[in-house]
Amino acid sequence: MAASTGPDQGTVQEPPGESDLSSTSRNLTRQLSGVRRRSRVGDYLALCKLRVVSLIVFTAIVGMFLAVPGFPPLGALLLGTLGIGLAAASAAAINHVLDARVDAVMRRTRRRPLPTGQLTEAQALTFAFAIGALSMLILAGFVNVLTAVLTFGSLIGYAVIYTLFLKRATPQNIVIGGAAGAAPPVLGWAAVTGGIDGHALLLFLIIFTWTPPHFWALAIARKDEYAKVDIPMMPVTHGVAFTRLQILLYTILLFVVTLLPWLTGMSGLIYLAFALGLGGVFLYYAIAMMVSDRPELPMKTFTYSITYLAGLFAALLVDHYVPLFVL
Repeated sequence: MAASTGPDQGTVQEPPGESDLSSTSRNLTRQLSGVRRRSRVGDYLALCKLRVVSLIVFTAIVGMFLAVPGFPPLGALLLGTLGIGLAAASAAAINHVLDARVDAVMRRTRRRPLPTGQLTEAQALTFAFAIGALSMLILAGFVNVLTAVLTFGSLIGYAVIYTLFLKRATPQNIVIGGAAGAAPPVLGWAAVTGGIDGHALLLFLIIFTWTPPHFWALAIARKDEYAKVDIPMMPVTHGVAFTRLQILLYTILLFVVTLLPWLTGMSGLIYLAFALGLGGVFLYYAIAMMVSDRPELPMKTFTYSITYLAGLFAALLVDHYVPLFVL
């Protein structure tokens, strides 16, 4: 851009490149602002524990499909999924706030938004209450009151009762608190039927039995970190050997429990084949942890347990719609 001072004085120009530098600076500021906005969105999404919530929502959706012989009502499916997902994300965000000081010490969690200062506790709580309230509005107003009540109970069970009390009170914390985490299939079932069926409770029982060996494997891998923050996880209070035995016993119990959908006629041979195969691998990991001290085994068991549950519920869904008839 040039400025003229009159014909007899010539033209005075800005120093070469100044305009370009100014433009570049403005562009850089806009880009940095965009990055910050994206980062802030990422911070809030991190509060939601999306990988955990995705498994919760998946089991709830499977509960919806298993509750009816055909296709569940579209409104209940979509709004029920949204409401349950928002409630799970709200519980996760509250968990971040209540565990912020512990998370700052543990290597696994110290990069979360609150320990790093990316978000304040007030911001996290505001976000948690907002999406929790939206969840209840959706479920109570557009699905049914039973689903809203059960979902709210599950939210309080995990975010408050487990995180605030049980987690720091007893090595059986994950067993007792596992009831909240096992609720999603029941919530999904209630969303499309308005009631609770015995088969829905079987789905609850599967996740309830799965939770201890799943989480205790992680607790063994992170034993020193839990000890450092005085959280009485079983490997800290009773030792690794005892915890390995409990993992094996619960995995055997889980293997039996997962046969119940077939034994009760809820599912067919497709599900049975997957339950036996997936359960056999889980048992292999549990036995391997008993006979070997290889340090990578606990995390491998923990990782497989997630694949196991997702695969088991996927098999339930496939079996429901593709029955295998044997003449």
